[in-house]
Amino acid sequence: MEDKSTFTNVYGNKISLKCESHSALCQEFTVTSPKLSLHSVTTCTCIVWVFAYAVFYCTQNTGVLSAAIILTVVGLMVYLHFMKIDEESLLIIGSLGIQMTASYASGRESTTFIEMNQVKDIVINEVIHMQQVIYQLCLLLRDASDPNGVSAVVPVFQSSKPRLNCLVKVYRNCQDILTLKDMSEIQEGCSS
Repeated sequence: MEDKSTFTNVYGNKISLKCESHSALCQEFTVTSPKLSLHSVTTCTCIVWVFAYAVFYCTQNTGVLSAAIILTVVGLMVYLHFMKIDEESLLIIGSLGIQMTASYASGRESTTFIEMNQVKDIVINEVIHMQQVIYQLCLLLRDASDPNGVSAVVPVFQSSKPRLNCLVKVYRNCQDILTLKDMSEIQEGCSS
């Protein structure tokens, strides 16, 4: 079953959330951010090139224009390959673990997998970011030395920064899977 909804992020930009249920214990949540706009690329390029032309006009050095072109092209490639994330996904498999994937504008993907026995809980956390309070979905990882402790807090959807209403939808579905997983573990323990 697939469900697609439109939300906004903390900056007011539209994002879409796709919820895909593979089974009762397996769901995938994908947040898609808007693509890089041609308007912003053109604006940045024009600013750099106008500045370079002004420096060229004063110095009559053609190296300034060549450097501006190279700087613009390299800067755009670095931004697309390392910084601009188009899509973030969270795949939760109750019996196995949680996989977080970030897909960059250049096509590069970064994946992190956390085994389910390391996950203590999934929570919505308040975070102070740039003089405002935002909400973030976080994984609490179990501390091996202290069964009641938390060893790390791993934020999810860091780049897209969805608002609370989007996070609540993902949170509820994740909690349903964790509850079903715990119930199945209890039933297995009782039967053996």
